[in-house]
Amino acid sequence: MRQIYRQIATTPKPFVKWAGGKRQLIPILNENLPKSFGTYFEPFLGGGALLFHILTERNAQKCSISDLNTDLVLTYTTIRNRIDELISSLKSHERNYQKDSKTYYYSVRESNPRSEIEKTSRLLFLNRTCFNGLYRVNSKGKFNVPLGSYTNPNIVNEENLRSVSAILQSSRVAIKCRDFESVLLDAKKGDLVYFDPPYQPVSETANFTGYTNKSFIYNDLNRLTEICMKLDSKGCKVLLSNSDSKEVAEIFPKKSWKINKIQVNRCINSNSKKRTGHFELLIKNY
Repeated sequence: MRQIYRQIATTPKPFVKWAGGKRQLIPILNENLPKSFGTYFEPFLGGGALLFHILTERNAQKCSISDLNTDLVLTYTTIRNRIDELISSLKSHERNYQKDSKTYYYSVRESNPRSEIEKTSRLLFLNRTCFNGLYRVNSKGKFNVPLGSYTNPNIVNEENLRSVSAILQSSRVAIKCRDFESVLLDAKKGDLVYFDPPYQPVSETANFTGYTNKSFIYNDLNRLTEICMKLDSKGCKVLLSNSDSKEVAEIFPKKSWKINKIQVNRCINSNSKKRTGHFELLIKNY
């Protein structure tokens, strides 16, 4: 046990760069968390910034996290269960990348490994070396982001991976691959559910839902809203992030839901000048 606590002396941070990641918003999200809650649920896990913050601040907090992206869920469980093998595989990627970055990157992008270790190290390697660190797949579920322009990317990032592994091992965290609607089966009165879904587009060019080969469309937003209402009626505490769009703002009744507008930066925009000056909504029922 002593070894685990020594390893998490370094605060664990998201190990993937994910579209819509919440690392920069942790202070605001923390201010909006309820003072007390039961199990923490996060059905659109992504990079897990809020999860790692909660686990760091609340020792042994019970959590149930999930995502529909099978590769991402596998990455979380592999980091938790097989960290030494994973780091060894990433170091091999790093050595090969340094020899011929372009040829090696595209060979890995085209590969389809079968072992859990190789699948996980492939995702992490591509995330560290692809353009803008963007995770995106096409309609066939194939990763399609080009090589990024990096001089010396931190491919292994061993210290953080070991911190993540240690805190997932030492905490009561259930990791599942499932649709967000499944949270209704498990969440009870007093539990906290945080939804951070693919955002509704605020313009025709701002529609990014490529985390899986199934797009998150307006019908899914309606389904998500129904789930939020049902969780509210069960006495659950619900926190939701989404874009500052008319559709989202109008779909939640203002009598029982508090809607706050917050300013954010968009780290994955290919044009750095367009990464600032954006807003999104933070909606809660408590």
